[in-house]
Amino acid sequence: MSKFLDKIKNGTILVADGAMGTMLFERGLKPGECPEALNLNNPEILEEIAKNYLDAGADIIQTNTFGGSPMKLSQYELDSKTEDINIAAVCAVRKIVGDSAFISASCGPSGKILKPYGEADPEKIYAGFHRQLSALIGEGVDMICVETMTDINEARLAIKAAKSISTDIPVMATMTFDSIPKGFYTIMGVDIKTAANELVAAGADIIGSNCGNGIDNMVKIAQKFKEYSKLPVIIQSNAGLPINKAGKIVYNETPEYMVKRLDALIKSGVSIIGGCCGTGPDHIAAFRKFVDEINKK
Repeated sequence: MSKFLDKIKNGTILVADGAMGTMLFERGLKPGECPEALNLNNPEILEEIAKNYLDAGADIIQTNTFGGSPMKLSQYELDSKTEDINIAAVCAVRKIVGDSAFISASCGPSGKILKPYGEADPEKIYAGFHRQLSALIGEGVDMICVETMTDINEARLAIKAAKSISTDIPVMATMTFDSIPKGFYTIMGVDIKTAANELVAAGADIIGSNCGNGIDNMVKIAQKFKEYSKLPVIIQSNAGLPINKAGKIVYNETPEYMVKRLDALIKSGVSIIGGCCGTGPDHIAAFRKFVDEINKK
């Protein structure tokens, strides 16, 4: 924990990796298939992705466990394999990165809507996150990334689960916002001020946003997070918004386009910069080159 957080405290800008889903689809994952099933059946795919991002210069490499909670895995009748799936994901990344990068355990939404808006019992959601994160933390990840959250209550449950397992494990927590006329809100109606305040209160060590926006909006989102909190901020932008071209989803923001906005992100106080949907090793390599110049100053 100290090594990771000390780097940030000392002013070092860290580079996270890019999209996982984009890379999996490029390697044959079909819509509707369980991405986490690859952890058991095709770990070499995860190893290849980890190597690509490590070679691109990422300081932080994620595990393929975004949907690794038993609630999410139950959609594919794989909840009985929760521990095996999460442990295998960590092993695949560690095999490639060793001690050359930090391993970040991805923890995405449960796929359920909590009461009173839905039918999901918060206690069951918490128990599911606890089960997933116990496997990940037990396998020795460097941090947890609770990501792509839209319900602040669900995000709080995941953070609480992580901290109940280990008070030392750093927890990054990111939410996904939509731009509407009155500002940035998640689909569950959470604004950035509320997100910042509640994530801090829940015990997150690093907060921010991923997915849902291209780099230009993410600069604005980052500025708001820094306005409402003194915690380090992580931003993982999409390579623009998805566009359907001839039945294929594409993202138009090139590495060159995104890099031109990194200076504004860093000046706003962002500590970790990575990518989400549509970004790949080329984006991360460009980020690495730019950040290296900043870190030299």
